Amino acid sequence: MHGDAVDTLGIDSVWFDPLWRIEVRLTPLERTLLTTWPVRRLAFIAHAGAASITTTQTYTRLEHSLGVLALVAHFAPDDALARVTGLLHDVGHLPFSHTLEGLGGLDHHTLGRAAVRGLADVLHDGGFDPEAVISTDDGALPSPLTNRSGGLKLDHLDSFLRSGQAHGRTTSPPAELLGRLRLVDGTVDTDAATAAAVVDLAVREARAQRSEANIVPNVVLRSLVTRVLDAGTLTPSVFAGLTDDELWAVLLADPATVDEAVELRRNPEHWQFADGHTPASDDALAHVVRRTYLDLPTVDGAVITSEDVTDLQRGIPLDLAVQRTRVPSALRSGTMTS
Repeated sequence: MHGDAVDTLGIDSVWFDPLWRIEVRLTPLERTLLTTWPVRRLAFIAHAGAASITTTQTYTRLEHSLGVLALVAHFAPDDALARVTGLLHDVGHLPFSHTLEGLGGLDHHTLGRAAVRGLADVLHDGGFDPEAVISTDDGALPSPLTNRSGGLKLDHLDSFLRSGQAHGRTTSPPAELLGRLRLVDGTVDTDAATAAAVVDLAVREARAQRSEANIVPNVVLRSLVTRVLDAGTLTPSVFAGLTDDELWAVLLADPATVDEAVELRRNPEHWQFADGHTPASDDALAHVVRRTYLDLPTVDGAVITSEDVTDLQRGIPLDLAVQRTRVPSALRSGTMTS
């Protein structure tokens, strides 16, 4: 059984996932990957992005990636390729995850493929072709991680439950719920009552992602990072490899962003949704929600529907705007410091 400290280095060759309460006996390759920088870097990337500033969802991309590994090990323990892919599936994320996706023309899928290829020596030593890992992640190769039906997959299952636990949305322990789940051709399958609980978590996650606590820090941070990218203070190639704290250091060192970066961390309540769907003033920040993750489990092999899910999907794209409602006197005078 696991010890008193749950380490993310595989020191004792075991990963015990505290959410799912799954004990994974790590392979030598998995242990080695946990010591590489592309994987270690995920320990410094917030899974919730900038919402980690204003919510209790503060766990990292590494915790999520290890959670996906644990789920693959639970449902398909002997699928070594899927296990490695689960561990590596998020290595391309920018700092603050989805918050900054697309800035500088960057996307985490392209960056992830490059990161996996950069681990070619490690993967080859472990008996794996990096192109096979990429094809598995892309869904080109059949895998417990992907499905053709568009139903709930393990990646999103971990996201819904991990976020739900962080926000207090879960009504039963995730490990208990796991005992009622099956994996059928890459799709999470269960009974009607358990499916309803999972659907509720997916819906509430989607609503949370449209909330003021989520949108405000995401929009303001995107604005600040856009500013340093446009000014050439930060190049896309450097930006892509930063951690959250390293990006903060850039914003806090730049005279053009330092005041607002400090204010965002200290007083995020100084920004709020603008009334209606159009900017309330010329300096309001427009934002469009273009995607929502709402894939659902099947029930005894049958596809299910949800009116709540349909309503949320119907609302995409969703136009929003964030308005500064208060400017501290220190910011107006340019005297605010970190």
